[in-house]
Amino acid sequence: MNKIRKGDDVIVIAGKDKGKRGSVLRVRDDDRLLVEGINSVKKHVKPNPVKGDAGGIVSKEMPIHISNIALFNATSKRADRVGFKVLEDGRKVRVFKSNGEVVDA
Repeated sequence: MNKIRKGDDVIVIAGKDKGKRGSVLRVRDDDRLLVEGINSVKKHVKPNPVKGDAGGIVSKEMPIHISNIALFNATSKRADRVGFKVLEDGRKVRVFKSNGEVVDA
């Protein structure tokens, strides 16, 4: 069970986009995440007439390492660490370390 999943609201804690918030679009196997609006770069793309691509300079988001991301706690409005807890009914849920609130609704 991963601490950060697709669709989570996260905040960048290190790097050039420090302090920015976004939603996780994709989680890769090599501990990297694709977050919307974070780590965007300009990429030079060659035209492809078969596919109909015009080419040029395209702005796109690149993956960022999971260590530079923290889950955003909406109640405290800050970045927070995540832990796990097993409830009475046997479900394993993610909880915020600062206040013990359940992340998953």
